[in-house]
Amino acid sequence: MSGHSKWHSIKHKKAAKDSKRGKLFGKLVKAIEITAREGGGDPTGNASLATAIQKAKDASVPADNIERAIKRGTGEMEGVTYEEIWYEGYAPGGVALYVQILTDNRNRAAADVRSTFTRNGGSLGEPGSVAYLFTQQGYILATGPEDDVMLAALDGGADDVRPSGDQWEIVTAPAELPTVRAALEAAGVTIDDAELTQLPSVTVPVDGATAPKLLRLVDLLDDLDDVQAVFGNFDISDEVMAEVL
Repeated sequence: MSGHSKWHSIKHKKAAKDSKRGKLFGKLVKAIEITAREGGGDPTGNASLATAIQKAKDASVPADNIERAIKRGTGEMEGVTYEEIWYEGYAPGGVALYVQILTDNRNRAAADVRSTFTRNGGSLGEPGSVAYLFTQQGYILATGPEDDVMLAALDGGADDVRPSGDQWEIVTAPAELPTVRAALEAAGVTIDDAELTQLPSVTVPVDGATAPKLLRLVDLLDDLDDVQAVFGNFDISDEVMAEVL
């Protein structure tokens, strides 16, 4: 899990930029639609939907947009049907990338992802080539006193709590993420990020020469309209991160 808070820092800076372009809202709404389609429109019985809704609220997505996304996902309203596809590949430095696609045009998505990899020093892998390195888990980045965080997180059902600088990384089972978040908030802990993510089992250290190339590829992939999220197993030191961000 080390390094995931750094990944959050990259995403946070990118989210601020994306929100100005309107991209962030679109991705959050897509996530709501597909989780409602797969698990139903009631967030009390669909933890993935509850998490997607909360993440949209955190980003100030209007309530009407959220409601319409749920209805499109459950079929109560007409809309585009998105297909979920995962692409696997490698970035400069041998870093594994696991790319989530939500698209209404499989051919377009495949062409865009392939060309972005090949033009930026990466390569697409075969299905299964990197997926085994990642596991879906709930992830919370929080700020607060150690005792408060530890007690609330573990009482709430968290699997692991680790320090990360002046923050805390908390890992949960996917279905337990809303419960653990609620326990932390009730204890007065500040939630800096909470999401369902893909955590790598092993990480690859990235040096100062490779980091800009890697982050450029990640950024360009994430900019594609059909790309919902990009996950990687890189670990960039604080010193290198300070230089490239």
